[in-house]
Amino acid sequence: MFPKQNTSTMKTKHYYTILAACGMLGLAACSGNSTKSTSDSTDTVMADTTTAADSAKSLKPKGANPAWAPDIKPEMWAVIEKLGSYGDKPIETLTPAQARKNHTPTDAVMDLMNENGIAKPVFNVDTMGKDIPADGGNIHVRIYTPKSGSGPFPVIVYYHGGGFVIANLDVYDATPNVLADQAGAVVVSVAYRLAPENKFPAAHNDAFAAYQWVLKNAASIKGDPKKIAVAGESAGGNLAVNTAIMSRDKKVALPVSILAVYPVAGSDMNTPSYTKNANAKPLNKAMMGWFVKHYLNNMGEGKDPRINLVKANLKGLPPTTIITAELDPLQSDGMQLADQLKAAGVTTDLKNYDGVTHEFFGMGAVLPQAKDAEDYAVSQLKKSF
Repeated sequence: MFPKQNTSTMKTKHYYTILAACGMLGLAACSGNSTKSTSDSTDTVMADTTTAADSAKSLKPKGANPAWAPDIKPEMWAVIEKLGSYGDKPIETLTPAQARKNHTPTDAVMDLMNENGIAKPVFNVDTMGKDIPADGGNIHVRIYTPKSGSGPFPVIVYYHGGGFVIANLDVYDATPNVLADQAGAVVVSVAYRLAPENKFPAAHNDAFAAYQWVLKNAASIKGDPKKIAVAGESAGGNLAVNTAIMSRDKKVALPVSILAVYPVAGSDMNTPSYTKNANAKPLNKAMMGWFVKHYLNNMGEGKDPRINLVKANLKGLPPTTIITAELDPLQSDGMQLADQLKAAGVTTDLKNYDGVTHEFFGMGAVLPQAKDAEDYAVSQLKKSF
């Protein structure tokens, strides 16, 4: 959920976004709560990813496993080691503007791929950018459309991570590419407004506004308005669930399914996973407190059911898939949310991945567990379509 922001060269979040051959590294420098990029339009082609997956098995960390994760997978530790090698200051010691300039796990993955000769997958997807209306102005979306077929395609409305404070569409370009290509769906990635410039519930309102826009305009983007799912990572996982709740409460068409990858789902920072992973990387307990401080107007808002989803009314929601990571402060959030969804009668699937950290999703070129998680997510979405 909470990756550190990209560098001035805008290296994107996950391995899939290394699309130099397709012109996707010509990205604008990110600032503040930037929601628009110069790289919305691109033309990509499909590549065989078998070699990349096989090469990932050869990645080896340089040092012994850390005290906070004695059983971390070697490929995962290699990524975290590389991220630490950049020497960035801890995010919780920075201002939001400074934090948005820190290296991301993407930078680590990209460098490891270059150093180890791992192929860079690209996808059979076209992208375009569009500004859509939201409360108080416009927000930007990036639309990923499969090149194979003429549609109408299923649609996935996707919300990126970043703790409601950092990151943007470029930083989280990987997952939409994966989902569009492998699920055969149009993916609408939403650049909701960021805090502290835009406090709670700005991101939540923008997320729902984008979903409503997709409902009304699906046909214009080759989408099927009767087959719309919502998905998100971390803060975006929270927004995906909240969008479904708001749809139910406002009596608009429900999404056909929800995908929430290690979602923010509670306000308790003393859960078993917060305690176990207090010093984890790339996300730790102190960073979570920093994100909450910058997004909420006051700490009392942490009890709001939009933040504390485990206490929300979850009845009547569509089938939900939750993915969690063992070495993540948010693992308990996701597991508790799954329990509460099941108790509310919602069809719920939960899959946890041991030995990996927050941000592992989308690292399939260097991390076998990530490739499995991506395949699982795609299969779950396709079932709902």
